[in-house]
Amino acid sequence: MPIGLNAKLSGMMFLQYAIWGAWLPLLWPYLHGHVGFTPGQIGNIFAIGAIGAIVAPLVAGQIADRWFPTQIFLAVSHLVGAAFVWLLASTTDYETFCYYTLAYSIIYAPTLPLTNSLAFHHMPDRDRDFGRVRVWGTIGWIVVGIGFSQWLAGSDEYDLDAGRANAFRLSAILGWVMGVYCFLLPHTPPKPGHEKSATLAAILAVRKQPLLMLFLLAVPVSCIHQFYFVHTAGFLTNFQGGAADMLTDIFGAGGGGLMTIGQMAEILVLASMPFLARKLSRKSLLAIGLAAYAARMAIFAYIPSASAVMFGIALHGLCFGCFIFVAFMIVDEETSSDVRASTQSLFNLVIVGIGTIVGSKVATWIAELYMEGNEVVNYAGLFSWPMWGALACLGLLAAGYPGGKRART
Repeated sequence: MPIGLNAKLSGMMFLQYAIWGAWLPLLWPYLHGHVGFTPGQIGNIFAIGAIGAIVAPLVAGQIADRWFPTQIFLAVSHLVGAAFVWLLASTTDYETFCYYTLAYSIIYAPTLPLTNSLAFHHMPDRDRDFGRVRVWGTIGWIVVGIGFSQWLAGSDEYDLDAGRANAFRLSAILGWVMGVYCFLLPHTPPKPGHEKSATLAAILAVRKQPLLMLFLLAVPVSCIHQFYFVHTAGFLTNFQGGAADMLTDIFGAGGGGLMTIGQMAEILVLASMPFLARKLSRKSLLAIGLAAYAARMAIFAYIPSASAVMFGIALHGLCFGCFIFVAFMIVDEETSSDVRASTQSLFNLVIVGIGTIVGSKVATWIAELYMEGNEVVNYAGLFSWPMWGALACLGLLAAGYPGGKRART
């Protein structure tokens, strides 16, 4: 892949995920600890945030596949979305926060699958090139996570809970930068297809294996993923407070910085993906990812020692790299070029939209079973639920997903 193209696509991924990583790991502790929303209200906010992923294949995929250049759609979306995420930093009224969250999700969520489809469109070799480009999204998440957590640890102006509000402002600034940057991305025009509706064509493609099984697995896996992002920052904040001061010195305060250990491990996994994708079947890679999900939750639940928890966080690299990352590759290779943006958006609907809505509600409901007052007092019980869910998904994958390597397209 040409150096200039590689740099443009890598910069796109860096900004795309830095925007998200600035605030997502801190949303639950900020809303609960500073704003004072109840667990049920926070669960509703997470669910509202997933609505954009549901709208994405109906709007963004159709626009990018049939009507409008992808890079222009991304630019406009990020510029407008940044204004809404800026407003979240100063909003403490529940209903207003919900309205802004809904508007932002509808604008931002479609950009996630579209950056994937734009990258796939221009890559000469999917297996070789996607990992080296997508890894910069992980680096962006790490940089913003540790950087903001270090700012929290060293800031005298705000207390920890109030200071988290500036994560939204940082995200907005990055969003405006991304909006301008998108105008510099390679031209990615829409393509005519046999079906006037690209979304309908994508739905017809999903009826076939292996996409059918992949989409069925996406909902429970997304629920398991939500347990990690909803509850881990609070878990680590308490854990970090009783651990050596070195953890705060290195990763900052608030739990978000410590969670970037998972993204660091993700870099190693994605860097290895060109080799792994050629040596292992797609089914084997998905199985490794699901096993890592189960192991991570088991460690959090039953082995809460410092070294074990650090290893559990690091397993995020395998969780994301071997399941979600590989899943997007499968979606690309199992669909025709005229509906790839719509099919990527459709998968995003399932794993970020429906899965997040269901997962947020389930994670909140289960958390309330193990809370006294406003604090979770039994993390072993809480994290055992997603552990068993991941093991069930692993069994379903083994029984129903086609084995072996599939033809590359």
